[in-house]
Amino acid sequence: MYDIRQIDELSVGDRVSVAKTITEADGAMYIAATGDFGPVHVDQDYAAGTRFGERLAPGILVAGICTSVLTAELVGTLGVSIRDSFWFTGAVRYGDTVTFDIWISARDVENRTVDWQASARNEDGIEVLRADATLKFPRKRGTS
Repeated sequence: MYDIRQIDELSVGDRVSVAKTITEADGAMYIAATGDFGPVHVDQDYAAGTRFGERLAPGILVAGICTSVLTAELVGTLGVSIRDSFWFTGAVRYGDTVTFDIWISARDVENRTVDWQASARNEDGIEVLRADATLKFPRKRGTS
């Protein structure tokens, strides 16, 4: 059910790359759950008048997928975010296939933290997201 990995099982340089197509359904569920009804996400007429020319997927939706790939594919589910920085470097349109490249950039076993970074690119190779963040891992049971 849970992917349990301890901090001492992770190493600097561990990495994963996963591609995901961002669908209208992804956007609809995110928007419904968060109430993020920004017109560039939901109103085609409004979005057509922007520099993008069409509706965009919410950036935080894309960042959330990035963190899900991190936990599902690289570090497991024990760590909790204590610092997240995301830079939205390009637009993500519905139907874009985004490849998330995520790696561990630092590990501090004594403080139980792992720093990770990511870069996400669309199918044209254009970077759409950059991330730099820190996870904190729990103490192992039976330790103080």
